[in-house]
Amino acid sequence: MAESIVSLNPPKTMIQFNNPISQSAARSRARISFKPKKFRIPCIGASMARKEGEQQPSFGDTLLNNPRKNQLFDAITTSLSNCLSETNLHLTVPALKSKIRGKVRDIYDSGDYLVLVTTDRQSAFDRVLASIPFKGQVLNETSLWWFERTRHIVSNALVSAPDKNVTIAKKCSVFPVEFVARGFVTGSTDTSLWTVYNKGNRNYCGNILPDGMVKNQKLPKNILTPTTKAADHDVPVTPDEIIEKGLMTKADYAEASEKALSLFEYGQQVASEHGLILVDTKYEFGKANDGAILLIDEVHTPDSSRYWIANSYLERFQNGLEPENVDKEFLRLWFKTHCNPYEDEVLPEAPEDLVCELAWRYIFLYETITKSKFEVQSTKEAIHDRISRNVASALSSLK
Repeated sequence: MAESIVSLNPPKTMIQFNNPISQSAARSRARISFKPKKFRIPCIGASMARKEGEQQPSFGDTLLNNPRKNQLFDAITTSLSNCLSETNLHLTVPALKSKIRGKVRDIYDSGDYLVLVTTDRQSAFDRVLASIPFKGQVLNETSLWWFERTRHIVSNALVSAPDKNVTIAKKCSVFPVEFVARGFVTGSTDTSLWTVYNKGNRNYCGNILPDGMVKNQKLPKNILTPTTKAADHDVPVTPDEIIEKGLMTKADYAEASEKALSLFEYGQQVASEHGLILVDTKYEFGKANDGAILLIDEVHTPDSSRYWIANSYLERFQNGLEPENVDKEFLRLWFKTHCNPYEDEVLPEAPEDLVCELAWRYIFLYETITKSKFEVQSTKEAIHDRISRNVASALSSLK
């Protein structure tokens, strides 16, 4: 059983941020965007609200000056050469018939079920940037934790998890729409809310946005900005376009969007209880043979979600500073600083220290959310061999 992790003294109730700057200040800053002149790994500062006389450890200090980080860094650096970048289970597990390679997950068809292998590939800007040690395990185990705790909101396709990197799922008809839930005006990609807002767009995916907002400001309410796939990139769409194009029926979209917003609200509540802000995330849904809508793919992982540290958000926002984050945003910013990740055919190699730092942050986020100790797998056996053995055994037992 996973070892319990000590709580980080999170706030007792969900933090509310209601327009923390004046309208005049907002107007003066509305067109300012964050462009770091020189990249460094973002410092997680010690600015944390404390009650008078109360000695609380800084959440940021817990991230940077953490004995757990020292324990894990040797394993992380050792595993740089043993990342799960590619899988070929259809060649090693006879029961698997075909393979679909996604940005991060490799999906295999076993006939009755789908086998989803979460690799260590790091994706952003609609392409793979690097391989991050233990990332696949973190994403898979984080999703499993959330799948179990969100069944009261929506059923999911989970059947079993025979390996730290593997989920076996029910087959369903997948809706070709990603439900992106947002609580803040932020982001650095072409489809991020801040990018389009800063260009003057006030109607995004059917959401009317107020004037005078600035980067990283909380929205008046949570919104959905759905996207659909075109070639190899995401395309924002409105609910009306989704229905008109036949991507979903009106009833299915209404149900899925309601589930997405409920999942997001619940995720924000849980994150707040652990000292974090769930800023935005994405959900995918499918339809089972009996007509039930199922949650699929992943839930509230550091790959599909943006997390900020709650206790320093307000002060940093009021001072025009970027929020302290525990996700892949700093790696995105490094690539945007050093190349054009959308157009350059060949990208620079991600620095090893950034790769290791991101691996640690993913593990830190998993342990913070789940309050469980991340179990480092032995490197004596190649990851692919271990997965092949475990998947073959699991499929045999499902017959």
